[in-house]
Amino acid sequence: MASVSYQIANLLEKMTSSDKDFRFMATNDLMTELQKDSIKLDDDSERKVVKMLLRLLEDKNGEVQNLAVKCLGPLVNKVKEFQVETIVDALCGNMVSDKEQLRDISSIGLKTVISELPLASSGLASNVCKRITGRLSNAIEKQEDVSVQLEALDILADLLSRFGGLLINFHTTILAALLPQLSSPRQAVRKRTIVALSHLVMSCNHPLYTKLIDFLLDGLSHDTSTSTTRTYIQCIAAICRQAGHRFGEHIERVMPLIVRYSREEDDELREHCLQAFEAFVHRCPKEITPHIHTITELCLTYIVYDPNYNYDDEGDEGEDGVVMETEEEADDDDNDEYSDDDDMSWKVRRSAAKCLEAVIATRHELLCEFYRALSPALIARFKEREENVKSDIFHAYMALLRQTRPSVGVSLDPDCMDQEEGPVCMLQTQVPAIVKAVHSQMKEKSIKTRQDCFTLLKELVIVLPGALTNHIPALIPGIQYSLGDKNSSSNMKIDTLAFVYCLLTSHPPEVFHSHMAVLVPPVITAVADGFYKITAEALLVLQQLVKVIRPLDTPSNFDFTPFTGELYRCTLIRLKAADIDQEVKERAISCMGQIICNLGDYLQGELHTCLPIFLDRLRNEITRLTTVKALTKVAGSPLRIDLRPILGEAVPILGSFLRKNQRALKLSTLTLLDTLVRNYSNALNTELLNKVITELAPLLSEADLHIAQLTLTLLTSIAQLHSAALARVSDGILPEILTLVKSPLLQGAALNSMLEFFQALVKAGLPGLGYRDLLSMLVTPVTQGRIGESVPVLHKQAFHSLAKCVAALTVTWQQEALTVVEQFLRDVQNPRNDAQHIFALLIIGEIGRHIDLSSVTSLKQVILNSFSPPSEEVKSAASYTLGSVAVGNLPQYLPFVLQEIEAQPKRQYLLLHSLKEIISCQSSSPSGVQLLQPFVPAIWQQLFRHCECGEEGTRNVVAECLGKLTLIDPASLLPRLQESLVSDSALMRTTVVTAVKFTISDQPQAIDPLLRQSIGQFLRTLQDPDLNVRRVALVAFNSAAHNKPSLVRDLLDSVLPQLYSETKVRKELIREVEMGPFKHTVDDGLDIRKAAFECMYTLLDSCLDRLDIFEFLNHVENGLKDHYDIKMLTYLMVARLAQLCPTAVLQRLDRLVEPLRNTCTMKVKANSVKQEYEKQDELKRSAMRAVAALLTIPDADKNPHLSEFVSQIKTTPELQLIFESIQKDSTGASQDANLMDLS
Repeated sequence: MASVSYQIANLLEKMTSSDKDFRFMATNDLMTELQKDSIKLDDDSERKVVKMLLRLLEDKNGEVQNLAVKCLGPLVNKVKEFQVETIVDALCGNMVSDKEQLRDISSIGLKTVISELPLASSGLASNVCKRITGRLSNAIEKQEDVSVQLEALDILADLLSRFGGLLINFHTTILAALLPQLSSPRQAVRKRTIVALSHLVMSCNHPLYTKLIDFLLDGLSHDTSTSTTRTYIQCIAAICRQAGHRFGEHIERVMPLIVRYSREEDDELREHCLQAFEAFVHRCPKEITPHIHTITELCLTYIVYDPNYNYDDEGDEGEDGVVMETEEEADDDDNDEYSDDDDMSWKVRRSAAKCLEAVIATRHELLCEFYRALSPALIARFKEREENVKSDIFHAYMALLRQTRPSVGVSLDPDCMDQEEGPVCMLQTQVPAIVKAVHSQMKEKSIKTRQDCFTLLKELVIVLPGALTNHIPALIPGIQYSLGDKNSSSNMKIDTLAFVYCLLTSHPPEVFHSHMAVLVPPVITAVADGFYKITAEALLVLQQLVKVIRPLDTPSNFDFTPFTGELYRCTLIRLKAADIDQEVKERAISCMGQIICNLGDYLQGELHTCLPIFLDRLRNEITRLTTVKALTKVAGSPLRIDLRPILGEAVPILGSFLRKNQRALKLSTLTLLDTLVRNYSNALNTELLNKVITELAPLLSEADLHIAQLTLTLLTSIAQLHSAALARVSDGILPEILTLVKSPLLQGAALNSMLEFFQALVKAGLPGLGYRDLLSMLVTPVTQGRIGESVPVLHKQAFHSLAKCVAALTVTWQQEALTVVEQFLRDVQNPRNDAQHIFALLIIGEIGRHIDLSSVTSLKQVILNSFSPPSEEVKSAASYTLGSVAVGNLPQYLPFVLQEIEAQPKRQYLLLHSLKEIISCQSSSPSGVQLLQPFVPAIWQQLFRHCECGEEGTRNVVAECLGKLTLIDPASLLPRLQESLVSDSALMRTTVVTAVKFTISDQPQAIDPLLRQSIGQFLRTLQDPDLNVRRVALVAFNSAAHNKPSLVRDLLDSVLPQLYSETKVRKELIREVEMGPFKHTVDDGLDIRKAAFECMYTLLDSCLDRLDIFEFLNHVENGLKDHYDIKMLTYLMVARLAQLCPTAVLQRLDRLVEPLRNTCTMKVKANSVKQEYEKQDELKRSAMRAVAALLTIPDADKNPHLSEFVSQIKTTPELQLIFESIQKDSTGASQDANLMDLS
């Protein structure tokens, strides 16, 4: 402590020196000390430092003054409150000083103090703010000195934007001081007043807000001077931009006035009016809806407003295609000496273009209208003479193209084009006009214009791939022009190359063949460019060009030989260079891989130069992954490139990669090795392969099933083509595979590759790995226990996986099949334990799927007997087995299953499961469907008998079977489901609606067009009198909205009111149940409300553009006060909405914060059970996640309710802990996504 005081005293002494250099250095050292976190000042030092710095603000030397001001920032956080107030008082006093320099430096000082005041300690901040505010208001009201006023306004704006909420008591004073300044004669004062007011409205209360708006509207309705009118309109626009969520209610009063002024002959006024419209459109989307048409009309009028130019001279395409009117013609100009500098009309056109962009970007529902009215008008204005205005017109058109992109979620929907039909078709017809308009702009001198042209065409190609197929000749000259050295900057070239890449990837190759002679040379020149970014972009284009000049997947007659050598040589130079940028290195490797893959047969003589470089790059840690991918391309090429020269060295290196801790590298290496084994098996020998095989065992683990799957695929290829190399597979690899097979996680593609491996292995006929050997290995894990002994417990999935493996072996060894089945049948008849019983059943089922077992006489009866043991698991395995065996011989078994369903009411549920198994299995392949077709009527009839079963489980299985059958023959079966909707039985209606849910999948199906016509009828059950039918209808609707939004998008107008009505709590569905001495309330409507909120959540992702967000938010608000389950759902929705439509959420913030606060401050009753505490904890966590999401909305933190709630969280220790961990999670998650996987 003493040493710090001594040091500071020393510095202070030097600051009084007469030598300015001493003073400067001492202040600089003080600055360094103050920036250290550890520094602590005693009271005396604080007082002295503050006094000295305030003295130095008046120093004669400017540099010392500047440093002293900078010291104030760190000092504010280091000294006591009293000292901060001293600093502020002194600075405020200096603000009204006569010396201009002192005023300037003090205003900088005040700004520094305001920006450094800690937000957390609101006590200090509010004291300081109160001190400054009074002084500033006085300074603003005294109009003697404009520069003081300007500085004061500036500081006040800073203060309000950072601490507006703490100054609530001063808001009235501030407003009173600011309003008169709006009519100040000085424009700078008016502008800064507007800024200060716009910060004030973010935190002021409602009456004050209304008072300000009333003042402005009052001023506008009495014709004041033009400059004041402009200022008022600018102020309204600024208020709307900053606090638009509160502006909505005033729109109806504001619009007529501004529309009136926008028609006056004053360019600046028009500009401000259009800017105000733009703010309204962005910030008050709901309230402005009735006025959108008026705004669009005005914008279209003003976007062509150019009174001083004449564009009619279309014939002249030269640079001076624009002819200026002579003075005599310009009658409307009073001033004879009209100079171009006076022309303000470009500002009007620019603001009209920006306003149109806002309308287009926020009004998805008017898309067709935009293509009818706006699109042609914008295309016609591409010829605009003012560069900045032209850029804004291009941007407005790009916004239109972005809106036309199929919306998120719909893009996954195969039929999305149908319902996006209108806009896309209209755009298609306008492509020639767009190309014609852009074509003349692509040779403009202005780089900005050309960049806009390319960005626009890029957007067009993203929305309509292949749109430019017939227009390539028109674009080539423009591309050539921008790639030439004389006319372009580096960025221009990069943008042009990016566009060429986009063009090549989205159009068929043959379109470009006639232009290759013109396209290839500039790209080759760009590859040799000195600037690495251009080279990298050019290599990407070159790689695509290689695929275009010789596409390997389609036959082509184009003669590519003239280009082969050039393409190869320019890439080779970049591939050889070791001292170039990382990105260029990687792209050169990929590009060379593509060249050899597509043109290798014409480069035979060059392979000995080029392949060793690849080897070199494989050994380098930075380029190895890219090289592996490039070699995979080469190895997989149909041209069968000769890789023998490098295989001997490459394979051991690849083997070593499998040990590395870089997942992407392992995955790519396994793919490459598999390709090499398949295509170059003659060039590989057992010794080489052993180097790889020794590395494979650790990769066969459930920790990463994708790697395990690729490893199994590689082993399968080796077993098929080089089985000798697997002689020692039993040592390390098989035990790992047998462990993996027992994993509960093994399924899907990984399981299929496991089955293929076993089939390849048994066919390889290696010693000790014959059919019987492998069979006993697979069966042992289940059968090793003796009677009465406990067997190691296996997961249910493990039985299925092992059974599938046994079946895979048996199918390849058919002669053994029947004896094996007999052997397992004995296990079924007298099992030692349940595990063995289940396992034996599953094996018979899996074998029966592939081999007809109808010759095994007692089979049916033995399986049916297994329907009666006490264990549920055995029963379920038996029903699965019966279904699977039936698949092997439908005519024999299917009628038997149907007959049993009828005859055995007690086993109905299990038998229906067998039937479901049969239908699922058969409908997965066209041949299966054909076999099942003759039995469909009988199955349908049988299922319909059970539609009204009292057991919900049974009804669900029936519904799933009906749904899957309907997919087989939609044309005749869907109408039959439809007919049953009018049934009197509610159970029948539930089953039918659930069946429809099973016909909707995320893949394109033959049933889709039929479903689109009839889904409306099925969804009418949302109005069904029966609660359960409505719930099931909501579940079906949710499935459609999630998997195929196009089915329901057009029905939302009629469905949403029903959906919303189901979100309300119904008193009549709540009943009290007595449980002993306690009364317990049961809400029968909870499930249906939950289903409704789930639908709402799904619609956010799939049909956001069709929702009225404000109506939607009303129901979300109600959900925030509902039951635990529903609160959890609505918190998720709030977080999602904050991302998707922040402006709307900001308007409703006050109403969303209240319920969130109630949850977070709710206390659990003292005698509650542990679950209650956990539930409450989870609720708080979710609510806080929603709050964290709300805080990501721009300007949300300025909302008084939210900021008060956040400070409440921060002052409550338990809430603060949760909140901090949530914020850490959310930032961590976004950072993790960007972290590289480094080995």
